[in-house]
Amino acid sequence: MAKGEFAVELKGVTFSRGSRKIYDNVDLQIPRGSVVGIMGPSGCGKTTLLRLIAAQLMPEKGQVIVNDKNLPSLSRSALFEMRKQFGVLFQSGALFTDLNVFENVAFPLRVHTKLPDEIICDIVLMKLQAVGLRGAIELMPDELSGGMKRRVALARAIALDPEILLYDEPFVGQDPIAKGVLVRLIRLLNDALGITSIVVSHDIAETASIADYIYVVGDAQVLGYGTPDELMNSTDPRVLQFMQGSPDGPVPFHFKAPNYQEQLLGKRK
Repeated sequence: MAKGEFAVELKGVTFSRGSRKIYDNVDLQIPRGSVVGIMGPSGCGKTTLLRLIAAQLMPEKGQVIVNDKNLPSLSRSALFEMRKQFGVLFQSGALFTDLNVFENVAFPLRVHTKLPDEIICDIVLMKLQAVGLRGAIELMPDELSGGMKRRVALARAIALDPEILLYDEPFVGQDPIAKGVLVRLIRLLNDALGITSIVVSHDIAETASIADYIYVVGDAQVLGYGTPDELMNSTDPRVLQFMQGSPDGPVPFHFKAPNYQEQLLGKRK
C-alpha cells in the first residue's frame, strides 16, 4: 500500500504535565522526505514533541500518526516494531561509555536483527564512513571530542536505515567546525537515504540553512509554519521575535511566576 504524503501527522493533540498544558489541540504535518525544523522558546515543549512522535509519551487526546498508523492505538508489541522505523540523535549523544565506537554503532543491529557478524561489520563501517569516522572504530567514547561523539551517535542512529530521523538539539555545545559538519551531514543523509528528518534546535541560522520547512511552537500551540524565508518575513510578532532573536516583544523572558515583590515580602513573614 502506498504511503501518504506525510510521514508524521499530529491531529488535535493535547498533552499536559500536571496542571501545565504543554500542547492544546495541536495539528502538525511533516512532509515525507523533507527536513523539518521544530523551533521555539526554551521550555515550550520541543523535546516533548519529539517524544510524542516517537511514542515515548502518549497524548491525553488526539492522534499521532506515523506512516499512516495512529501510535496511541497500537499494542505494546506493535509499538516496538514501529520504533524500528525511527533513528534518534539525543542531545548528549548517549553513547555507551563501556563500548568502543564500533560496538556503539553495532548495538542496534545486534538487538534488532539476526545478521551475521560479517554483515554487521560491513554495515558499521559504511555508517561510520558516512559520518567520516571509519578510522575511529577502536576508540572509546572518552577518547572522542564532543563533535566526534555526536557523529558516532548519528552513525548509530542510521544503523537500521530508519525512515524517520529525530534530532534533539544536534548543534548544542559544538564548535563552529563540528557544527558545520553536522549541518551538512543532516542534509546529505536526508537526501542520500531518502528519509524524513525532524530537527529540534535553537540555532536559527543552522536550522534555516537546511530545513525545507520550520514549525515555531509556543504557548501550547503552533505559532507559525512555513519555509525559513516565509517565517523570517512573518507578520506574527511572536514568530518574528523568535526568528530575529529580539529580546523585546510579546514572548516574555521570565517564566510565569507570582508577583516578585509579594513573594519576597511573603518569605519574611
